[in-house]
Amino acid sequence: MKLHYYPETDSLYIELRDEPGTETREVTAGLNVDLNANGEVVGFDIDSASRHLDLSTLETVALPVRTTRAA
Repeated sequence: MKLHYYPETDSLYIELRDEPGTETREVTAGLNVDLNANGEVVGFDIDSASRHLDLSTLETVALPVRTTRAA
């Protein structure tokens, strides 16, 4: 899983799979889900992310993480 923040659009993309989405569906205003050809979720796009989320802290709880990286 990767988190991508784009300050120029204030959007946060949560990438769940490293593959392209073939369809985007709006879940609610400002939240879109990307699906692959099999209908599986590959990511979420959150518009105006800084207005809805605290982007200053990232915390994980009980994830079976093998590797962490910060860019």
